Amino acid sequence: MKFQGSIPALLTPMKAGSLDEAAFRKFVAWHLKEGSHGFVPVGTTGESPTLTPEEHKAVVRICIEEAKGKVPVIAGAGSNNTAEAIEYTHHAKQAGADAALVVVPYYNKPTQDGIYAHYAAIAKAVDIPIFVYNVPGRTVANISVETLARLAHDFKNIVGTKDASADLTRPSRQRLMSGEKFIQLSGEDGTALGFNAHGGVGCISVTANVAPRLCAQFQEATLKGDYATALKLQDKLMPLHHAMFVESSPGPVKYAASLLGLCEAEARLPLVPVVESTKKAVREAMVHAGLIN
Repeated sequence: MKFQGSIPALLTPMKAGSLDEAAFRKFVAWHLKEGSHGFVPVGTTGESPTLTPEEHKAVVRICIEEAKGKVPVIAGAGSNNTAEAIEYTHHAKQAGADAALVVVPYYNKPTQDGIYAHYAAIAKAVDIPIFVYNVPGRTVANISVETLARLAHDFKNIVGTKDASADLTRPSRQRLMSGEKFIQLSGEDGTALGFNAHGGVGCISVTANVAPRLCAQFQEATLKGDYATALKLQDKLMPLHHAMFVESSPGPVKYAASLLGLCEAEARLPLVPVVESTKKAVREAMVHAGLIN
């Protein structure tokens, strides 16, 4: 399977404080019909910090069942506890995921040597393709281009990265150090156009949760080198990209999903319902994108 294109970082529907399994199954099936090119269950957008281990594993399993092998599933498997990250990565493989997404350890503030050792331990423990997820705005730690290149060279199963740094020099520098076969996926919707122009091949996207067809068309245009079409789609989507982060994600995207009847807007504490000004921004952006009237 190819890891490219529009890959939604799937939200996790909840109802009355619990995982809404029925809504999640319908959600994944809808994305297949809308043309999403892959799935990431239990990422940041999926509220991984507040899911129990049992819920985490259930969401991964359900996503794989509903994907039916039609598109790749990159299972969220990260933790700031290396042993727990290994456990989640083992589960991803056993459940039938095509790859694992492993975030740079958060809160601990490891050195570059510590980050290297964390990923080396996981790569040695589990033979599954691994994507290194760099999101310094949430983790504080920021894996360097050099450390990531070292990991890619030392471990054949470290195959790519999700980069949410919004640093558009990184994909070019990373390609030069890690080689053209190293898979680079953006983790930041607003700069995905530039990211792909620098050598990226897709986006693990928040916006794609509610605009899967538009995001898929956008990514397909960039992969063909049709940046004129991609720019038109970018203009249609940009207000929505911005609105998704007016408050902490996934608050805005869950509200957007509720407007489409996909799930409840409910998130788990410490996230709270979005305020009225955010709701207004989300609704206006969805109208602009043609998703609602």
